[in-house]
Amino acid sequence: MSRKRALIADTFCLTKRRRCAADSVTDGAADIRSSLQYLMTLFSRKLFNDSLPPVVLKHQLYSLHNDKTSVDKQVNELRENGELLMFQLGFDSEAFALVFAEDYRTKVLQGEAGIETLGTVEKFLAKLIPGCSDLSFNKEQMLKEFLFTDPEITQLVKSGVLTVRDAGSWWLSIPNSGKFIKYFIKGRKAVLGMVKKSKYGEILKTELEGRRTTSQVKFQMKYHIHDIMGAELVECIQTTSGTLLRCVDGNVN
Repeated sequence: MSRKRALIADTFCLTKRRRCAADSVTDGAADIRSSLQYLMTLFSRKLFNDSLPPVVLKHQLYSLHNDKTSVDKQVNELRENGELLMFQLGFDSEAFALVFAEDYRTKVLQGEAGIETLGTVEKFLAKLIPGCSDLSFNKEQMLKEFLFTDPEITQLVKSGVLTVRDAGSWWLSIPNSGKFIKYFIKGRKAVLGMVKKSKYGEILKTELEGRRTTSQVKFQMKYHIHDIMGAELVECIQTTSGTLLRCVDGNVN
């Protein structure tokens, strides 16, 4: 990189936190819901034959809002109010999926139509959605607080609303989400690869948004860009030409 180019980049580098303040919303808590709604419009429903509810990763919100603490607080309020559900995704301990509770309910029941587990799943949703903010449940909680029997817990695992965490505890889960996770991981790696292969390992955000997707990228490009920005997998640098995304060493093999 030339000295002139380096000076320009350094001049517009805002912080070492790798997020883009110019692209961020700073109006406060009221915008979290609208940000979620926007990000969910980028979710490819048709890719899963409309069997999954729109899914957003919590860190994608960080690409739109400067204050992580405020984002986390407002997300938790939405969860406590029964509007939003959060799920721990197995591929990364820091990756949390967010789904609007009503969308989750609709898709789960749609998938359970005509199946013997429907009654148990309906009972679970009735207890879960009014304001449960748990990511996982232990056996004592399921038996004594939610009043499920062992056979009913087995049915919930079979239906996919619970997955085994360890002996005697279960994660809340999104049924049939394995395909989503597979596509998400492949797409993230492919988009990071595009950044790395660009000249100097950096590319303007607008240019990346306009790139033709490869067979590895199933989601809209903007969906993945909000992912790599929010997860701080790229550095974000403000320039006179717009936001520059720079590959961070070690994020792509």
